[in-house]
Amino acid sequence: MARRLRFIGTNSGNDGCPTLYEDLDTGEVLVQGDAVTDPDDVAQLRNVKPGEGFVMVPRVLLADFAPRDVDRVPAVISFEGFGEMFRTFEHTAWRLETRRRYRSDEETETYGRFTRGEDAAWDLDDPWCVSRREQSALGKRFERVRIMDNPPTPGQRYLLDNARRNSAVGEDIRNLWRSDAERLKLPEEDFWLFDSRVIARLHFDDDDRMTGVELVTDPVEVLHACQVRDAAWHHAVPYDRFEGQVPSAE
Repeated sequence: MARRLRFIGTNSGNDGCPTLYEDLDTGEVLVQGDAVTDPDDVAQLRNVKPGEGFVMVPRVLLADFAPRDVDRVPAVISFEGFGEMFRTFEHTAWRLETRRRYRSDEETETYGRFTRGEDAAWDLDDPWCVSRREQSALGKRFERVRIMDNPPTPGQRYLLDNARRNSAVGEDIRNLWRSDAERLKLPEEDFWLFDSRVIARLHFDDDDRMTGVELVTDPVEVLHACQVRDAAWHHAVPYDRFEGQVPSAE
């Protein structure tokens, strides 16, 4: 079925190009412009999918006619697509962890061993660790700030031990007491921030199981996430130093 398009505007006179149109059913914008087909130009574009086309338009066209008011629909991606982001990001992946427990941790053998007082026996050659080492070797940075209660929950103690594994494969992990996070007015949500331009907001159910991942690219929200990162990272303490501040579980 053909799209129902509405003409938005053009600043090209009568030659018909460039022009913007709106899809009346989806709200998406169709851009008419000069096609970009030079292989050297296309090679510079990111994440090109089969069947995609590209056009060039003057910046003034977007300044004059691009929609300003947007009803943003949550962009939910699959867990597979989320996993791929850890290979396709370019420079930095930063995580804020705020929860008191993660159901996925509690279902692992390492968690069972740790809570029984045994060595967790981290496997540094499992696929997750191998991928982290490979990406870190490319100069990419993985960083986390983990919020901890006082006294810590069993899940938080487990993640403090887990930091030894993650740091061994290239991650930089710091901790922050929840009281300090509240004083800094940090959000009570978990998210990843990729390359300071895309937020992956993690959703959980009442049983602390992750249920979905929402991508956010709104510039205002991304800027706020960058400010949260800067404040949290400035005040957080490297996990191996923070460990000395944690009261015994006895």
